[in-house]
Amino acid sequence: MQTTPPSSSAQSARRTLHIWTPEDKAFWEQEGQAIARLNLWISVPALFLAFAIWQVWSVVAVNLPALGFRYTTDQLFWLAAAPALSGATLRIFYAFMVPLVGGRRWTAISTASLLIPAIGIGIAVQDNTTSYPTMLMLALLCGFGGGNFSSSMANISFFFPKERKGSALGVNAGLGNLGVSVVQFLSPLVVTAGVLGVFAGGPQTIVRGGQEVNVWAQNAAFIWVPWIALASIAAWFGMNDIAEARASVSAQAAIFRRKHNWLMCVLYLGTFGSFIGYAAGFPLLIRAQFPDVNPLAFAWLGPLLGAVVRPFGGWLADRWGGAVVTFWNFVAMALGVVGVLWFLPSGPSGGSFAGFFLAFLVLFVTTGIGNGSTFRMIPVIFLTQALRGVDPKDTEAVARATREGNTEGAATLGFTAAIGAYGGFFIPKSYGTSIASTGGPEAALYVFIVFYLLCIALTWWYYSRKGAEMPC
Repeated sequence: MQTTPPSSSAQSARRTLHIWTPEDKAFWEQEGQAIARLNLWISVPALFLAFAIWQVWSVVAVNLPALGFRYTTDQLFWLAAAPALSGATLRIFYAFMVPLVGGRRWTAISTASLLIPAIGIGIAVQDNTTSYPTMLMLALLCGFGGGNFSSSMANISFFFPKERKGSALGVNAGLGNLGVSVVQFLSPLVVTAGVLGVFAGGPQTIVRGGQEVNVWAQNAAFIWVPWIALASIAAWFGMNDIAEARASVSAQAAIFRRKHNWLMCVLYLGTFGSFIGYAAGFPLLIRAQFPDVNPLAFAWLGPLLGAVVRPFGGWLADRWGGAVVTFWNFVAMALGVVGVLWFLPSGPSGGSFAGFFLAFLVLFVTTGIGNGSTFRMIPVIFLTQALRGVDPKDTEAVARATREGNTEGAATLGFTAAIGAYGGFFIPKSYGTSIASTGGPEAALYVFIVFYLLCIALTWWYYSRKGAEMPC
């Protein structure tokens, strides 16, 4: 008997979860956990690639002078900072897309969009007469990668129960954040050989160590193209949409009336904003302060540590409470910046790259831990807030409040991620402005310390002290 293949609409319906109750322990153990993990492990490589494209300019900008591009130091810092500016702005919109479009659909579409800047940069860097406005536009298009974080985190938050959200979000973000360090580690290697053959184009000639050598600068972008295509296909066919996660913009916009949405924006700017800002500006800052050091040999280690430790931050927050971990983490961050100031060439130590580098590694580790702990705080805050005053015996009211709390929590995850991403613009741009105005980055670093002190005060007053308004 000949069977009729299922229609595309029927296949789409099967990929939509019409019943999803992860807080029900029986449902979670029988089927929910397996589905949630599958969606998580497809989401991770998609987010990894998004971060790689988002931060590819932190490497490309360093190499442009050697390729014959005549850009000023401030223009180079602009190229490193521009993807964060556009990515942060896109996150504001991406934060609301999953409940509107569906997590599966949006993950596939947003991942596929990374092909545009990846291919564009690969073409542009082969011609050193490419105009600066063109390069700046390509840098802004890399913001597609930054935008993906908000939708990815909002999507994964729907799949896991409250006690697993911190760990799940930490894994998604932490392994996704690895894209930053991998692009900084891998790019200097793949540009040294024609690993993509005739498909990538011919080499460029640069002078290194007094000798002419061939490089394939386009490989830094082209190397990601096939993986982006594969991840997009995997997301489309392997992930799920959750029917109950659908919500209108007006329902999600309720977060703009919530005080804790804005407070968490400040705290996440201090954690993730620091991570992505330090990652974007670290190679150029090393070159500016320690010109005899090859920045690409060391810069990737910081983002690597920050990414790897992020799941640990989520686990610590699940175990000890997000607010407590976040409070002490900000204390450590402020001390880390003091260490950077101490070891600058103009600092009290007289300059030490080893001390400077170790102080920055401390900063990257604390940004990772803080990323995990703050993102654990958000869903707990909004679920707790929604359930306050609800009769626990009224199952219908509890279910409605839980749905509203999860929807607002997911929207807040996305929106705070958007605000936090602006740190990726302000930090490298602050370095450039400070160096241009004063001759060094010290003024920018002092501003960072003041901001961390503000974050310490907010965390203690609202979340971590005894009798706090929203202990979490």
